[in-house]
Amino acid sequence: MTTVSVIVAVVPILLLFVLMLGFKMAGHQSALISLAVTVALALFAAPSLGFAPENFESVGVGWALVEGLLKAVFPILIIILMAIFSYNVLVESREIEVIKNQFVSFSDDRGVTVLMLVWGFGGLLEGMAGFGTAVAIPAAILISLGYKPLFSALVALIANTVPTGFGAVGVPIITLSNEVAPNGVATAETICQISSYAVLQLAPLFFLLPFIILMLTDHRREAWLKNVLLALWVGGVSVSVQYVVAKYLGAETPAIIGSVAAIVAILVYARLFAPKKKTGNERHYTLRETLRAWSVYLFILLFVLLSGPLFPDVNHFLKTHLVSRIALPIYAEGTFFSFGWISNAGLMLFLGTVLGGLLQGLTLRRLLVVLARTLVNLRKTVITIVCLISLASVMNYSGMIMVIASALASATGGLYPLFAPLIGAVGTFVTGSDTSANILFAKLQANVAAQLNYSDPNWLVAANTTGATGGKMISPQSIAIATAACDLPGKDGEILRAAVPYALLYIVLGGLVVFLAV
Repeated sequence: MTTVSVIVAVVPILLLFVLMLGFKMAGHQSALISLAVTVALALFAAPSLGFAPENFESVGVGWALVEGLLKAVFPILIIILMAIFSYNVLVESREIEVIKNQFVSFSDDRGVTVLMLVWGFGGLLEGMAGFGTAVAIPAAILISLGYKPLFSALVALIANTVPTGFGAVGVPIITLSNEVAPNGVATAETICQISSYAVLQLAPLFFLLPFIILMLTDHRREAWLKNVLLALWVGGVSVSVQYVVAKYLGAETPAIIGSVAAIVAILVYARLFAPKKKTGNERHYTLRETLRAWSVYLFILLFVLLSGPLFPDVNHFLKTHLVSRIALPIYAEGTFFSFGWISNAGLMLFLGTVLGGLLQGLTLRRLLVVLARTLVNLRKTVITIVCLISLASVMNYSGMIMVIASALASATGGLYPLFAPLIGAVGTFVTGSDTSANILFAKLQANVAAQLNYSDPNWLVAANTTGATGGKMISPQSIAIATAACDLPGKDGEILRAAVPYALLYIVLGGLVVFLAV
């Protein structure tokens, strides 16, 4: 593999950074320019350098773009649209005021409130639906509580990391496990092992990230001790519960159950050490008022759980009916692009939002108006995500991503475990998806483990999702979601600059854990 090949392969990623950070260009403009450059490289440079498949330039680029469009719309953009739609419905019905009051009613401590929203509630949303919901909804609620948009976007992105391996009911790690299984279908034991390894590799971050979030919220000297103790308490509960669930139940529910445990831990801390000051103006809501205000999210949770693996008969029915399969010419024989019209999280978000909105007194006409307004407001996000996922598809099929990963593997040698999470992070940065990063690099991690004669290759395989969760923090797609939720058009570069140091710390710490425990 030549140096020129490596340089060509990394140009799209470097260009994104330069445009967003150096030239402070808006996300949709940066993504569009980077996509155009990537297509040009795939058409002219990759074939001449020999790492693109034969005849890729004549038909492959076009079909890679088609795949990118399909993947962007089904289901990512649908889920993002429905996640922000659910929040906008709460604003329209004014029930968001009840939720806001309840979030600040149990404590006057701003750190407790922020941690509850982005770590507890956000982790629960990630475990149930994934695909940006855990960034969009908590960030929007924080802004409605009076927090600055940039701060809200940053803490939501930092928190939406460790749960993403188990996001959307465990899809990323289940996919990772299947990719390295001999017959393409991993056993329950393998999934549990890789799941537990991922939690172990991420363990220090369960303590560090809550501390960072608390310090960003309140960095006064007198708050340090409180922030340390709360981070240790919440992080300890989160990692312990997630490890037990991952080891014995698998990948579907660690984020869900672990986030519920974190919410309980935060509530216990607030009751014991940060009680609400009595002012005489507190509003106490009845059970009926509370259920009405939370009905959108309660319905979403209900539909996600009913359609998930906890109810295998329902899950099997939804996944095997009304499924569209498209055999793109770029695919191997027997491979399809599939989209389940009744099994995707976007439908669950839509149904929960509509039913909750109707219960809150909105008419169907008003709900449709809110949905249309949400779609119009997301037009720049749509351009950004379509371009980025199309870019990822072109890089994948032209061989660029494999060139990057192989170059890193050959350059590091025996130190490879230290850099294994970086490969996963690169995959998520480019694709915006932990699942996609695992599809791209799972076999690479397993092959390197075999070459290095590791007795337990699954430890290195798990490192891919460890790094992928860190890459999620600075993925342009995640940042595009944050800018949409926080109404910060054109501020993608500013958010990226704020998040990069935390993402680098995350990936380095993950690499050290993987390397030292090999």
